[in-house]
Amino acid sequence: MNNFIFYFLEGFWHVLDLQAYDHILFIILLAVPYLFNGWRKLLLLVTAFTIGHTISLLLVTFGKVSFSTAYIEFLIPVTIAVTALYNIFTAGRRHQNNTPWLTAIIAVFFGLVHGFGFSGAFRMLASGTDDNVLLTLVEFALGIEGAQLVIVLIVLILNFIFTGLFRFSKREWSQIISAIILGIVIPMLIARWIW
Repeated sequence: MNNFIFYFLEGFWHVLDLQAYDHILFIILLAVPYLFNGWRKLLLLVTAFTIGHTISLLLVTFGKVSFSTAYIEFLIPVTIAVTALYNIFTAGRRHQNNTPWLTAIIAVFFGLVHGFGFSGAFRMLASGTDDNVLLTLVEFALGIEGAQLVIVLIVLILNFIFTGLFRFSKREWSQIISAIILGIVIPMLIARWIW
């Protein structure tokens, strides 16, 4: 049980690490277009992201797959910028989409990219254990999912406050938050530019 708690918390704090806030920004962007009544679609997206993140850790740990760190570190803010732009240009129309599977597939792909960004650290974490590495990965993934759900809950509460109590337009609220995050991620893109 102690090992479960340890690896769960490692995954949990991996997401909520304020030094590496790109994960937080991405989950905020996934959640900001939704209200509480859209929780099922949002849960699908967040879980799809976790699945992608976990698959990349599996590929690195067991398949010995590797990518250039410079490319991955550049692609992470690209995924955030693309999601922000998507929110800005589709705000208010996303809930009309009755087929969230395309968005979920994109979330899996973006999870793969973010997972490859953490793969080296996870490989070191897993190498220091006598436990089953697959079990360690599952415990870590549960921690990631738990932290993401905390972020989602906070965002949904803020969405309710600003769109319900303060009467912001849901569309404009989503666009404002997405534009702020896009403004935060542009310097990351510039700093990590690889060409």
